[in-house]
Amino acid sequence: MSDSFGRAPGASRGRGGAASLSGPGVLESGSGACLGGSGSRGSGSAKQQHKTGSLFPQQEPLRPPKTAPLGPGNAEHLEQARIPSGSQDKVSVPDTGLEMSESQVAVAPVVISKLSVKAPEFYPSGYNQNFNQNFADSSFEDGYDGYLTLAEYVQDFLNHLTEQPGCFETEIVQFAETLNGWVTADETLQELVELVYQQATSVPNFSYMGARLCNYLSHHLTISPQSGNFRQLLLQRCQTEYENRDEATKGDETTRKQFHAFVLFLAELYLNLEIKGTKGQVTRAEILQEGLRELLNALFSNPVDNNLICAVKLLKLTGSVLEDAWKEKGKNDMEEMIQRIENVVLDANCSRDVKHMLLKLVELRSSNWGRVHETSPHTEATPENDPNYFMNEPTFYTSDGVPFTAADPDYQEKYQELLEREDLFPDYEENGTDLSGPGDQYFDDLDDKMDPEIEEAYEKFCLESEHKRKQ
Repeated sequence: MSDSFGRAPGASRGRGGAASLSGPGVLESGSGACLGGSGSRGSGSAKQQHKTGSLFPQQEPLRPPKTAPLGPGNAEHLEQARIPSGSQDKVSVPDTGLEMSESQVAVAPVVISKLSVKAPEFYPSGYNQNFNQNFADSSFEDGYDGYLTLAEYVQDFLNHLTEQPGCFETEIVQFAETLNGWVTADETLQELVELVYQQATSVPNFSYMGARLCNYLSHHLTISPQSGNFRQLLLQRCQTEYENRDEATKGDETTRKQFHAFVLFLAELYLNLEIKGTKGQVTRAEILQEGLRELLNALFSNPVDNNLICAVKLLKLTGSVLEDAWKEKGKNDMEEMIQRIENVVLDANCSRDVKHMLLKLVELRSSNWGRVHETSPHTEATPENDPNYFMNEPTFYTSDGVPFTAADPDYQEKYQELLEREDLFPDYEENGTDLSGPGDQYFDDLDDKMDPEIEEAYEKFCLESEHKRKQ
């Protein structure tokens, strides 16, 4: 009994305390331990049973952990058992009786990972690795420290705004102050204008943010060389692209795409660029207004699909502002544009989807560009001038359960009948809410005394509870 409990976990079960060591791959050496005998006797017993066969079949030992180190004894055992060192196969080991010899434990080799802690950081495809290198905290408190050139600093800031446009309000002040300390010559100002222009016309969805940035810099950059300030140089750069409008609308697809990006940026610039007059009034750039009209004419002159789509986007963005400005001058330019659109729909060989877009644009303009003029706040709403006058009125029910509202012709008659029914229950609203206050005659008439039988049962209950509590 003691020998049975003293054997090692996973050892083979034998009769009379002897272990069966039969089977291939068993190490026949003097180091094998015996069960209930000496070490030398165990070796002979193992050889004897190997020749004659065991009474009970050999059971598989417990699988050793894979993470155990491969010692020299294990390697020797694997070599004698003719199992490759890189194999993951199970290996039978001799029973040790009370404990197993460390040199005979078969262990699978440790799989060495090829990963390295010194491997470079992973970036998904299309991600700019240097994007946040200098803006880890999403701020520009250090100014241009760490930047070698103006282009580096400005381009990083523009990329930062592209990814996080919500940071514009909080970081534009520091950015402008840094530029005032860096941009001190005509060449650097020209470089700044070109960087902003290229970002606004080459990066999708940056035209609006680029126009806001140009407006802020035009008012806060202190440098004003003889060649012109920031706004003047920006308009000169736009003039260069504007003069090639006829060739661009007839060019290849890449040329037209670049030209369309310029058109939309100029539209955003017209809406966001503010010019302060001598008396402090804020106006828009008149030159941009005229330029947009000529750009529309150029787009409609070559009515291919992408040119017409660009024109639709331009009018959706600036149509209401342009029409108001032209009306103030007594011009009918918008009527002419709408007439050209109708002619394109009738005559041009554009796709059906583009024609549908143009018709929707004409419909939008007929509804005053989607603008709704609210009624005067001093005008009181009446059923005659407000179609939703009765929308929030409550619904009542007659004695027969028929609903009616203030919009019904016989509302007054039905409502008077409802009031007469409420007189029967003066202390309750229609929904059953109790309106009785303290001291009401109805409650004063109620008898607050308990029934004698209930009162006696209650007193008995109180006495029993007190008696149990004291126990």
